[in-house]
Amino acid sequence: MSTSERPHLHGPVHWLAFGLGAGLAPKAPGTFGTLVAVPLYLFLAPLPLPAYLAMVAALALLGVWLCGRTARDLGVHDHPGIVWDEVVGYLLTMSAAPAGWGWVLAGFVLFRLFDILKPWPIAWLDRRIGGGLGIMLDDLLAGALALTVLQLLARLF
Repeated sequence: MSTSERPHLHGPVHWLAFGLGAGLAPKAPGTFGTLVAVPLYLFLAPLPLPAYLAMVAALALLGVWLCGRTARDLGVHDHPGIVWDEVVGYLLTMSAAPAGWGWVLAGFVLFRLFDILKPWPIAWLDRRIGGGLGIMLDDLLAGALALTVLQLLARLF
């Protein structure tokens, strides 16, 4: 299968990896996948920070398996529709974010910016690490960079 073909999703593993279907969007599947993360963030945000971070870590570990299995099943390295990595990357971005829709939006924009532009070392990792770990790592790093900028902005404002 090429990465431009619309995949046939089989079972809950593929549906989760494709962000409950958000990754099937014909344009900007990563952006739609990140949108799926917003209600999940709003659900998790009230947790104490250690519990929130534990959930993000658990979802990231699950993502290594989900994304790797789905990519293998589809026969591609990283299908653009696999957006679980965007979901977890956004959740990482929002760790300890201030409350309010402005911060939800700022985190969204920052994460998408780092995920799309892939500045060093994100692009470097993306090219060198394969499988589910590789799929997850570049978005986790984008999330970590976006988290850093979001926290700097929170301290300034």
